[in-house]
Amino acid sequence: MSKWWSCGSNQESNSIFRSEVMSLVQMYLQPEAAYDTIAALGEVGCVQFRDLNDKVNAQQRKFIGEVRRCDELERRIRYVTAELNKEGHKVLDLMDDFPPSPQPREIIDLEAHLEKTETEIMELAANNLNLQTSFLELSEMIQVLERTDQFFSDQESHNFDLNKKGTHRDPEQSNGHLGFVAGVISREREYAFERMLWRISRGNVFVRRCDVDVALTDPKTGNVLHKSVFVVFFQGDQLQARIRKVCTGFHAHMYPCPSSHAERQEMVRNVKTRLDDLQAIINQTSDHRTCVLQAALKQLPRWSAMVKKMKGIYHTLNLFNVDLGSKCLIGEGWVPKRELELVEVALAAGSACVGSTVPSFINVLDTKKEPPTHFRTNKFTRGFQNLIDAYGIAGYREVNPGLYTCITFPFLFAVMFGDMGHGTILFLLGLWMVIDEKRLAKKRGGEIWTIFFAGRYIIMLMGLFAMYTGFHYNDIFSKSINVFGTHWVNVYNRTTVLTNPTLTLNPSVATRGVYPMGIDPIWQSASNKIIFLNTYKMKLSIIFGVLHMVFGVCMSVENFVFFKKYAYIFLQFVPQVLFLLLMFGYMCFMMFYKWVKYSPTTDVTADSPGCAPSVLIMFIDMVLFKTETALPGCEVNMFPIQRNLEMIFLVVALLCIPWILLGKPLYIKYQRRNRPAGPLVEVDEIVEKIEVTTGKEIIITEVAEAHESGGHSEEDDEPMSEIWIHQAIHTIEYILSTISHTASYLRLWALSLAHAQLSEVLWTMVLAMGLQMEGYTGAIFLFFIFAVWEFFTIAIMVMMEGLSAFLHTLRLHWVEFMSKFYVGNGYPFTPFCFRDILVVIEDD
Repeated sequence: MSKWWSCGSNQESNSIFRSEVMSLVQMYLQPEAAYDTIAALGEVGCVQFRDLNDKVNAQQRKFIGEVRRCDELERRIRYVTAELNKEGHKVLDLMDDFPPSPQPREIIDLEAHLEKTETEIMELAANNLNLQTSFLELSEMIQVLERTDQFFSDQESHNFDLNKKGTHRDPEQSNGHLGFVAGVISREREYAFERMLWRISRGNVFVRRCDVDVALTDPKTGNVLHKSVFVVFFQGDQLQARIRKVCTGFHAHMYPCPSSHAERQEMVRNVKTRLDDLQAIINQTSDHRTCVLQAALKQLPRWSAMVKKMKGIYHTLNLFNVDLGSKCLIGEGWVPKRELELVEVALAAGSACVGSTVPSFINVLDTKKEPPTHFRTNKFTRGFQNLIDAYGIAGYREVNPGLYTCITFPFLFAVMFGDMGHGTILFLLGLWMVIDEKRLAKKRGGEIWTIFFAGRYIIMLMGLFAMYTGFHYNDIFSKSINVFGTHWVNVYNRTTVLTNPTLTLNPSVATRGVYPMGIDPIWQSASNKIIFLNTYKMKLSIIFGVLHMVFGVCMSVENFVFFKKYAYIFLQFVPQVLFLLLMFGYMCFMMFYKWVKYSPTTDVTADSPGCAPSVLIMFIDMVLFKTETALPGCEVNMFPIQRNLEMIFLVVALLCIPWILLGKPLYIKYQRRNRPAGPLVEVDEIVEKIEVTTGKEIIITEVAEAHESGGHSEEDDEPMSEIWIHQAIHTIEYILSTISHTASYLRLWALSLAHAQLSEVLWTMVLAMGLQMEGYTGAIFLFFIFAVWEFFTIAIMVMMEGLSAFLHTLRLHWVEFMSKFYVGNGYPFTPFCFRDILVVIEDD
């Protein structure tokens, strides 16, 4: 069966773009082979069964008795596990090498083993409780006998021997002479105990007490008991009876205590002898209990796996429908189309196990039901797919953004987290978890560790991309590296610098050409560095955002083509992408054009960098039909036909709004008008005949269900008024979101700038102080200052800033990117798989 361990998510990622093609199959199982067949399918793990008895009470299903037997076995396993935990033994769940599914006849032996183990442990627990209780009583008696020595003197003992006739031995014969009662009581009750004795005796008692220093343990709860020894002196039979009632009411334990010192010593020796004998018996009982628990500990994981498998099989069989003649079990389930052969092999294997002469078989049904969504992921893509599924499960055969998220997610994260040093730390963390994943997979560290380990490939890629963007930013722990040498030419002389020490270092004054890659390291010394990086990163964030949104809009074409909604390409995609490109795509084009035209190497006055207009102001003027006044010697427009082209783009973009609003509803109305008349609900009747060995025929009639939400267009059942309202909402949402989403990508600029400045502040205010110290004292202080800088770097810059950038990247994908094409109204494929049942994820 080991070759069938697939359970969907363990095979290679070859259906990550669209979900698997699913088939609804109908199974016909012979009753004698049903158990083994479902066991074989549980090993395969590729069938999601449907409940055909959803209207039947759970207590009325066929295999409810077997399920209850499994519940009783699980209860016994939980009891044994709890007893093992009391002894400090950790019961580990099986991570691999699971036992095969037990046969129904094996449940009798398993029940006998568990019943014997449970009974033996319960008897040992009861005996141990009785022994511990006796041991506690004898320990308290010794404390009473030993502590009362300080309450009696020789003369007092002599007087007691002369005066008493009953006292502690026979209270009925005290005849009013002086007597006493000794025992132990909890310390928290001793003050109330004394007050009560004072009240009932009207002050005619004398109480002596002493704390017990020896630690006593409650045999039932295991808690440490804090008790005190007391002796109550009194006179009279009636008062003695009252005192004993008060002791009983306060749960004080009374013990016989001779008044003679010699008798007390003799009794102490006898009690100690009994304690030694009792301790030996307790040790033997504990050793026997340990042997029983150790024997159960070895078998308990295997027993637990067998019971879980058996319960899962019977629970699945309860989803099947039993025909009237009890000749076969009929069930339905979703199966990936490519795994239909595995299901047939499993059915044949189940029939062969019991030697059934009538084979089990399946039929593939045509249905209008919405199939579940199933993506085959591997250990690399599974983490990214979990991010998408957290937003919503993709609809059946809908385009899955998880494929592209594998690259876009770490890249957008790196734009905000661009630092070679911090990226290296993150990359090494992810690389460690990837290299040592076999050992770390077995580690139980709680829910937080499980989340981090599941995203180990995400962390590794985020660190790798952060190193890449950090190289382009030329930023490593807020410092620059000189890789290609500076391309800036110094045009100032010494006199100019001395007369104006606050001179702004502007590398755009003279350069030796474009820097090969990234940012020139001379900007590290420029006083206007933050102004330059501000504009640089802001423009990059807008460009990346527009490209990301355009790609999301283009992804909708894949859905339209696959679902054969070709008209929606013209009615939805074309106006949407036109509006986005003619407005914000044009703004990005002007950014590139501005960088090319207004360069430091231009000799034309009108093309000098000082004449470069603001792209944002130019875009606002385009929308408001305004024209700004140019500076003297400069031109208003970047190229001659700019104003005319902007007017055309704006008009076409405005025309796209009614295009989006009216196109789809009018098309649906036209389709309904020209649709041929017919019944709204098609009912298909399928008759199946099954030949059995007796020669009889079982007629099975299946009525196909009416159209459901997944098998047809969502607009088929909606009235036109609803369609108009929905389309109006969709149009307003898209037009406004295009603007807001573009502005939302400015978080790339804001977080990147904040990360760089915070890193620089941390360097300047912490590590730079240690580097400025001199001598041996400075070296010692540098050691501690570096430790502080390293702690804040990891805690704040890597963990807190990394988590912030992660959440913002997640929002950019969920809202700004996926909203352009992703519906996410599906439900996941959850097959009946033994591995999913047996592998337990430990939570906090």
